[in-house]
Amino acid sequence: MWEVLFLGKETINNKKREYKFLMYAILDIETTGGKYNEEGITEIAIYKFDGHKIVDQFSSLVNPEKPIQPFVVNLTGINNDMLRQAPKFYEVAKRIIEITEGCIMVAHNALFDNRILTTEFDRLGYQFERETLCTVELAKKLIPDMPSYSLGKLVRSLGIPLSDRHRAQGDAKATVALFKMLLAKDTSKEIITETLRKEPKQQLAPKLLDIIENIPSETGVYYMHNEAGKIIYIGKSKNIKKRLTQHFTNDNRKSKKIQLEVKSVTFEKTGNELIAQLKEFEEIKQNKPLFNRSLRRPLFTHQLTSFIDESGYINLKIEKADGRKKAITTFSNYQQAKSSLFKITEENQLCQKLTGLYDSKKECFNYSIKECYGACINKEPVTEYNNRVTAFLEKNSYENQNMLIIDRGRDIEERSVILIENGIYKGYGFYNLNHQINNPEILKSIINPAQGSRDVQHIIQNYLRRNKVLKTVNLSANTVN
Repeated sequence: MWEVLFLGKETINNKKREYKFLMYAILDIETTGGKYNEEGITEIAIYKFDGHKIVDQFSSLVNPEKPIQPFVVNLTGINNDMLRQAPKFYEVAKRIIEITEGCIMVAHNALFDNRILTTEFDRLGYQFERETLCTVELAKKLIPDMPSYSLGKLVRSLGIPLSDRHRAQGDAKATVALFKMLLAKDTSKEIITETLRKEPKQQLAPKLLDIIENIPSETGVYYMHNEAGKIIYIGKSKNIKKRLTQHFTNDNRKSKKIQLEVKSVTFEKTGNELIAQLKEFEEIKQNKPLFNRSLRRPLFTHQLTSFIDESGYINLKIEKADGRKKAITTFSNYQQAKSSLFKITEENQLCQKLTGLYDSKKECFNYSIKECYGACINKEPVTEYNNRVTAFLEKNSYENQNMLIIDRGRDIEERSVILIENGIYKGYGFYNLNHQINNPEILKSIINPAQGSRDVQHIIQNYLRRNKVLKTVNLSANTVN
């Protein structure tokens, strides 16, 4: 069996030797079938594997919020009834991130599984990136001339047991056994070499080591300066030191240019991600750093609007972003908008037809499974349905709102505050005592003024949609004027 590298340090002849533990996340995904990039996950299984044994595992059915193709039902045995009470993808997303963190993702036809996962995370507005290894490609190199490289036929030929074919847990478990066999057959250690190549480079140039030495592992905004002191890059992170290390170890073109030009790094702690995002956006606009080109584009492409149909029901609709129309909230892309609207529909017991998620001249899909009260066929009273929509609109629309967003500060005794006045972002500040935000004059004095915009509103609404803050405080107009 191949030699496992392990995490830790030992001293030999007064020199520290560092080791890295190689970890793999071996997975299988079952889907609804359907059009490319419109498939939904019905089941997922992940085994965390250290090269010798499984050290962690996760498996779950997943409600795809769309019907399964009949041929897929026949293939997998998974039907719509089995998934009604299953968690939605957003409910299992955190666990998937946790179990795959720091791992090379391994799958049989890894291109497919990785595409499905990244698409689902894109719908949530989260950038999911993992390096991958494909057991199909590895098997073709290490076990040539097999009659078939489909998982079922391949493992049968190799004498590997496979139960529950076309179910995620059974297929993933078989892939673990296959991968273990491939590691044993890999006498030239190509797999280990490829894994280490995919891992971030840990050796830093002395200049870069000196820069990050005194950088904290805290949330905030950081500024990279060139030799003349000019800011060449502004970024934000929950862990500034870790993020800088990534900048300095990545080998892509942009990172290499930054590594050559950076001379020093300064930073500001913010205590929480929302203020970090707002500061980053504002200061990139002001300073226009050389390597911050991505944030010069609009931050959102789609928006949620409402209208009243001929029957009097309030409908919700996803549209392309249009500054001429009032938006309830905005989204980074269409998939994020659609995924959020599914969640909004579920949490507020709305009709999928009236939120534009189910195109039908008759009842919506949820009505057929008794999860819709019948607004789609004019069965639910208009007033009852509209009351739920109105409650959602009042809670999520910033129009004419006066509010404070309270969250963690830069230390344990401090809190942060963001002021929204008449629906417009006015700035942020930090405080230690409650009377500082209860007194309008003091509140105004601790707020660092900032310019509101639709992009800023998007940042705030998007953050609140995906994250919890300590609390929000609704204010009367008189309180802040």
